[in-house]
Amino acid sequence: MRYVRDMRGYGANPPHPQWPGDANVCVQFVVNYEEGGENNILHGDAASEAFLSEVVGAAQWPGKRHWNMESIYEYGARAGFWRLHRIFTEANVPVTVYGVATALARSPDHVAAMQDADWEIASHGLRWIDYRDHAEADERADLIEAIRLHTEVVGERPKGLYLGRTSVYSVRLAAAEGGFEWISDTYDDELPYWLDHDGHGNAISPQLVIPYTLDANDMRFATAQGFNSGDQFYAYLKDSFDTLYREGAAGRPRMMSIGLHCRLVGRPGRAEALRRFIEYVQGHDKVWLARRQDIAQHWRDTHPYQPQALRPSRMGRDEFVQRFGSIFEHSPWIAERAFEFELGPAHDSAGGLHNALSRAFRSASESERLGVLTAHPDLAGKLAQAKRLTEESTKEQASAGLDALTDAERARFTELNTTYVEKFGFPFIIAVRDNDKASILKAFETRIANNRDQEFLTACKQVERIAWYRLHDLLPR
Repeated sequence: MRYVRDMRGYGANPPHPQWPGDANVCVQFVVNYEEGGENNILHGDAASEAFLSEVVGAAQWPGKRHWNMESIYEYGARAGFWRLHRIFTEANVPVTVYGVATALARSPDHVAAMQDADWEIASHGLRWIDYRDHAEADERADLIEAIRLHTEVVGERPKGLYLGRTSVYSVRLAAAEGGFEWISDTYDDELPYWLDHDGHGNAISPQLVIPYTLDANDMRFATAQGFNSGDQFYAYLKDSFDTLYREGAAGRPRMMSIGLHCRLVGRPGRAEALRRFIEYVQGHDKVWLARRQDIAQHWRDTHPYQPQALRPSRMGRDEFVQRFGSIFEHSPWIAERAFEFELGPAHDSAGGLHNALSRAFRSASESERLGVLTAHPDLAGKLAQAKRLTEESTKEQASAGLDALTDAERARFTELNTTYVEKFGFPFIIAVRDNDKASILKAFETRIANNRDQEFLTACKQVERIAWYRLHDLLPR
């Protein structure tokens, strides 16, 4: 009953990235170098390539070479790469290359040009093929060989990885390998983040993830509902940049990744849009142009991994109930029932766990909920005077000054408590941290006029509000 996907991420209040130069946005260009690593029976594959080309509706040809497809990919290496190389080097813009190891091995001049330009060369896997149906062991073997061949061709092992055509194993295998400073096989955020589990709840060394993009990406020149012209590509990039730049100026800087392919944007009718966008970006002063390895280093220095002390979704039953059984006053059964829900990373925050516990409370019978209400002490009542409240209740009542009442105030509370309990059958409950002594007295006097059904619902909502505060003392928001 554990949900492995993380639908919360940083939540409503992500960290400020503190980009160098107080930049409003970090812009990062990726050149995917896949030419010579795509599906081809010459490479031992069962069929030709059919992905991301000028051939509309292309399909694989089993057991055959697809001459047109091959020549389109060859264009990327022979002409498109060099056009992109000139554009970026003339503009002095840093680049990260996603390099397919077998493609790099077949293009030594290109590798040398990347290195001369001080481009980062990250791994794009061993071959540019789809891994969705591969056995885990086979994909692991290809990853190891990709690192070996990349190191041999480039002269150093890759520090980053983006596989692209992934399986459910890909991210976990990359993190478990242990040698990548960053991986990018996610599209789930606009800031880097630390991944400290493999998607199945098993602890591994924390892995830095720098999310990638498929929207600000020239691949949409070759997909349905994509870009038909360079102007469309430029307009989309510009609008994306403008939004991020404006949000960054307002205090929420982000990262913008742009994905490029030599055989796609390397065509002259599209390359001009890229050149115009680079000029547009460079016309703004609060922009950090970086390679992914630069982003990774900055994030490690500025936002190093900080383990979260409590992870409810990863706890065993006994620990979960021990930690959260008192959130609803003297009612550990609520935590016991919440533990059986489909908890996940979204429940590892105060708000997320509060929702789970409140669900258990709301779905209980009326008599069970009444038991929770009657488990609460009177405000400033006999238990408080005898110092027999729970630690949480003691702190809460003290926060509103209910531990320091005058004789007249105590008499008034005693009178109200007696009247209230006689009418409703449970004590008056209010989240004292929302109030002070005067507002509590006013609410007391007002709510006594409610009918029983109204007050039962009101008291239940106040029980949930008290739980909300208690959880915020224990977990991140």
